[in-house]
Amino acid sequence: MARGTMRLDPVDDYRAAGPALPSAYEKPTFERIVCEHGPMIKRIATSYEADSHLAEELVQEILLALWNALPTFRGDGAIGGFIARIATNRAVSHVRKAIRREQPGELSEQMASPGITPEAEVAALDERARLIAAVRSLPLAYRQAVLLTLEGLSGEEVAGVLGISSNAVAIRISRAKELLRTVMRG
Repeated sequence: MARGTMRLDPVDDYRAAGPALPSAYEKPTFERIVCEHGPMIKRIATSYEADSHLAEELVQEILLALWNALPTFRGDGAIGGFIARIATNRAVSHVRKAIRREQPGELSEQMASPGITPEAEVAALDERARLIAAVRSLPLAYRQAVLLTLEGLSGEEVAGVLGISSNAVAIRISRAKELLRTVMRG
């Protein structure tokens, strides 16, 4: 190091001085985050917005919000929970704006479903459409808990994302299951 210059970043000092920095200290790049968590972001967006074009716009809004919030990520928890919180908050804001505009959304018919025969594929699409409609019909608090759980977040992570207790998450999931059973049977 040249005389009179001072390195202010201890992470850079650690990298220069020794072995590779443990991944816990490496900040993930935006590109890597989009590659690894993009599908989750898209699923969250499409679960809140039925119109495919508006859902794509919502994905872009989420990515912009994530870009702006990424410097504030301290690494205290999993990056997936951080991203899910941003995506959920942005999606909820999107729904609130849509409610104010009072434009009803329609369920997209373009969802692909694996099936062996065309009949099986049509039946699976119908069942999936019914399930998505049922999830969308849940009260917002229940829908949030269900969607984040379906994304693989633990009860504690869901609680952290939503800012509620783990017990409240369990209650919301239980009540949501009952509502979904009722809707799917009828």
